[in-house]
Amino acid sequence: MIPSQRVILGAGLAILLIITAASIGLDVKSRSDAAWVNHTIEVLKEISDLRVQIRRAESAARGYEIYHTPGFSDDFQAARSNIAPALADLKRAVRDNPDQVALLEDTEPLVQRRLEIAAEAMRLRAENDGAGIAALQGKAEGRGLMETVMANLDRLSTQEDALLAARTADSRRTGIVLLGIDVAGAVLILLLVALLLRETRRTRVQLQSSLHETQAAKELLEAAVAERTDHLVTAHDELRLSVNVLQSTFRSMAEAVLVIDTEGDVLLSNPAAERMLLHRAGMNLRNLRALSDVFHGDGVTPLKSEELPSTRVLRGDAFEELEMVVRPHSGNPPRHLMISGRPMRDAQGNVSGAVLVYHDATTSRETERQLHQSQKLDAIGKLTGGVAHDFNNMLTVISGNTETLVTSLDQQPELQRAARLIDDAAERCAELIQHLLAFARKQPLKPRDVEINAAITDIAKLLRPTLGEQIQIESALEQGPMTSHIDPSRLTNAVLNMAINARDAMPNGGKLLLETHRVTLDEAYAQANPDVRPGPYVMLAVSDNGTGMPPEVQEKAFEPFFTTKEVGKGSGLGLSMVYGFVKQSGGHIKIYSEEGHGTTIKLYLPPGEGPAEATAPAVPAAAGGVETILVVEDDALVRNFVTAQLQSLGYRTIAAADSKAALQLIEAGEAFDLLFTDIVIPGGISGRELAEKAAKIRPGLKVLYTSGYTDNAIVHQGKLDDGVMLLTKPYRRNQLAEMIRLALSGGATAR
Repeated sequence: MIPSQRVILGAGLAILLIITAASIGLDVKSRSDAAWVNHTIEVLKEISDLRVQIRRAESAARGYEIYHTPGFSDDFQAARSNIAPALADLKRAVRDNPDQVALLEDTEPLVQRRLEIAAEAMRLRAENDGAGIAALQGKAEGRGLMETVMANLDRLSTQEDALLAARTADSRRTGIVLLGIDVAGAVLILLLVALLLRETRRTRVQLQSSLHETQAAKELLEAAVAERTDHLVTAHDELRLSVNVLQSTFRSMAEAVLVIDTEGDVLLSNPAAERMLLHRAGMNLRNLRALSDVFHGDGVTPLKSEELPSTRVLRGDAFEELEMVVRPHSGNPPRHLMISGRPMRDAQGNVSGAVLVYHDATTSRETERQLHQSQKLDAIGKLTGGVAHDFNNMLTVISGNTETLVTSLDQQPELQRAARLIDDAAERCAELIQHLLAFARKQPLKPRDVEINAAITDIAKLLRPTLGEQIQIESALEQGPMTSHIDPSRLTNAVLNMAINARDAMPNGGKLLLETHRVTLDEAYAQANPDVRPGPYVMLAVSDNGTGMPPEVQEKAFEPFFTTKEVGKGSGLGLSMVYGFVKQSGGHIKIYSEEGHGTTIKLYLPPGEGPAEATAPAVPAAAGGVETILVVEDDALVRNFVTAQLQSLGYRTIAAADSKAALQLIEAGEAFDLLFTDIVIPGGISGRELAEKAAKIRPGLKVLYTSGYTDNAIVHQGKLDDGVMLLTKPYRRNQLAEMIRLALSGGATAR
């Protein structure tokens, strides 16, 4: 070996020693980097474990508050005992980071305070201290503490994620450098070997060829490694993105999702399942099933054990929208659930578990029920209004003749007493018909802008002698001007009926509360109550602390003739009249009641269109006259009665049985001063149309309408048309005299 080769060989060996030393140092650093990466992963795991223990404690406390089951208390205590050690382990793990240690020291008292609040709530629930629970919940301290604690842990996790990314990148760079040094050492060794083998030309050529091949292979290997690394990084990023999307979707689903094994243990659940079903991973469906009663969709037929969704799906059945009703033993409201189930199978086709998806249909079912109830009340109203016309015609004759009979029997007391009984019965029938018409929304209203607070104050004065001393009447009226566009007389009747019902629900005395508020019913409320139009309303609430109503009574409370009172104690028309008045006024009515705690009925009335209008002065009693009146009435009994009454008042009468005969008299030039016509008459046209045709022949014609059942001829949107005068059947002689005189003198013309 020539000297130059020895020099080169010595230098090569020295360089190789340096490379070896560098490789050893970098290997030590690589091991250190790996240790830090593992440490960071362990810290992240401890953060996750702490978060799980805190959430487990909160979930157990919430479960205890809802179900009052000792198992949740044990779960809470177990989780609470694990939190302090977990916090201590986490602080030791991050002791190299002062900022993280400070963050944990700030978080620790918050965690302890949240656990104290949860324990206090569980104690209050165990003692059934409703007031204490309400006060504790009113502070809303626990939710804020929980959000702060979770935010601090999220912040800590974010910091550790950043450290993990940095340390992973550092470890990767060290590995790449170490790989480069190893490759450089290998190349140097190859060069030294080539130098030693240069004695012969053939060996040198072979060595050179080998070096070229090795270099090419190395380049191909590096390219393959680089390409593979890129593919792995891309695949990892895509996988992480997909996992994040799936997790976000799973956690944000409104439907509750449970994944169970063949034993019914919950393997996986989303937040909706915890909120809706109180199911979470680790629980068994059999244990939770004991907390509720389960029924078919009708809410009456119990669901047998073999028909339960979990039982069916673990048998291998797949189903969609199985409806069931769950009634918790805790007293919480029942829930309508729609369940879909799919079994999971292993490679051999055997059932290895199942997926159950629960949709809460409680709100939609309640909306359907309210719509059905509203449609039923509308149908009853149409039927009720249809018979009112004929009844009022008969009552007009009965009332008028018994009134005359009572007056003419002054010398025969026994017969007069019998006539008075008939008269009182007719008056009672008339009141019942008026209530039925109010429910059917066929009672003509005379709305005006009414100052609600002043009206309620006046009504309260009327209620005191009616309700008696054992009922305490209180008012809570919102300050400031507040008008509603309603018929004030109907409002008085409505409040009186509700107050009498409240009195009957408080046989041993109690408190009646009258409240007023300005409210706005939004779109969400309107969607839950199909008959409501969103917008501003004036709310009037009548509350009592009486016996309350069960749900089945609340559903029928507005139906006419439905009553829970003894026979002879009530007609069952009070609330139905209130319902009709509110609906016809363009408002909304709602009952809130609980057995043993009382009832609140809220009337949502349309707001006023301006300042309150003054009450019209009372009209003095009217006498008769000498004018001529054209009476158009199809019922012969009513027609004969009316003409007789008018003639007794001094008027001259002309009678027609239908619109056709009346129109012929008018066209023939028959002289008369007032057209007194029923609205619903035969002859091809209504009383309103007759008046309009007559007005074209005789401009300025004065008209008085009468009817026992108001259709859309003179009433629109429940209100009497402006300038129209109506005498509602049945009526008394003095009412007839008053309205005839008013129509003749007031100038009511055909419109």
